[in-house]
Amino acid sequence: MECYFDNAATTQVRPEVAEAMIPYFTESFGNPSSIYKIAQKNKNAVEHGREQVANAINAEVNEIYFTAGGSEADNWAIKGIAESYANKGKHIITSCIEHHAVLHTCEYLETKGYEVTYLPVDEYGMISIEDLKNAIRKDTILITIMFANNEIGTIEPIKEIGAIARENGIIFHTDAVQAVGHIKIDVKEMNIDMLSMSGHKFYGPKGIGALYIKKGIKLNPLIHGGAQERRRRAGTENVPGIVGMGLAAELATKELDTEIPRLTALRDKLIKEILEKVPYSRLNGHPVNRLPGNANISFEFIEGEGILLLLDYKGICASSGSACTSGSLDPSHVLLAIGLPHEKAHGSVRLSMGHFTTEEQVDYVIKEIPPIIERLRQMSPLYEEFIKNKGEK
Repeated sequence: MECYFDNAATTQVRPEVAEAMIPYFTESFGNPSSIYKIAQKNKNAVEHGREQVANAINAEVNEIYFTAGGSEADNWAIKGIAESYANKGKHIITSCIEHHAVLHTCEYLETKGYEVTYLPVDEYGMISIEDLKNAIRKDTILITIMFANNEIGTIEPIKEIGAIARENGIIFHTDAVQAVGHIKIDVKEMNIDMLSMSGHKFYGPKGIGALYIKKGIKLNPLIHGGAQERRRRAGTENVPGIVGMGLAAELATKELDTEIPRLTALRDKLIKEILEKVPYSRLNGHPVNRLPGNANISFEFIEGEGILLLLDYKGICASSGSACTSGSLDPSHVLLAIGLPHEKAHGSVRLSMGHFTTEEQVDYVIKEIPPIIERLRQMSPLYEEFIKNKGEK
């Protein structure tokens, strides 16, 4: 059986989304900035996609700016605010478990004279509201905290963070790449000033993302060269990508009332049965305030890479963390931040479910994981030593 359990890395493009995109690669190929009919048709398609994306987060249509993906949106939001508000201050607040698109951007700004406070998290990956309040200074210009963590699935108290930012006159940006299309988001109700998203995380195409910028926010462009995106983001629009992202956002948002309870039930079943069947395993992330399709589990005494290889042999695609850092031998910065020692962080696996995940697939994964863990532990000197010491006591 083929089982794709790495939806946090990327998702399959829905057939209806792919079908909607095809005409914009072939007969309707005009540049939206041109004045003839096929170009104007494409301009209308771009604006329709913008409306669909805006509706998904309850934003205004003219507050959505298309980018090449979530990483660009994060870079633009953070660098743009840093430049635009430098005369007000040069202090930024973020968390230590952000995606590297945020962390590396903040580290870059530190080389340019900005100061960054990296908030710690608790054992579940949640920031402390008190820590946030205490970190605010007179020169704080931006708070950037992710909506939901890409590795452990923990959902942060976004509405509360936004309220604190607004009370203090600070701009609040959230990396919502893992959240859009999977949980309900209302940028107005949640006091969000800027929000990053990426089409391929909710069954749209790769290479297209968006940044929500609340009306009135001053933001310098990241990319110069043309008048596209109301002179804020130069470059000929990715019309097929925008059409696909727009439809994907609309479909995912419409289905939230049924998909959230369905995926939550599958997630809880997967977590419960694996923890029961496999000794010396633990759930990473918040047990309740987590993404519906995310299960991140640590297995002691073995390496996550070994688990992934044996899972792949059984037709199961999973991950040991963020897809952006899968080539790294270092343990996840997120797992270390929640207090896991290196050896336990190395033995973690992320199983992320989505629209196409079935209960039959979940049952198959539950069946296959225990013998894989047992096989790897039988070859582990750490496990052998643990059992020996346990027997001597």
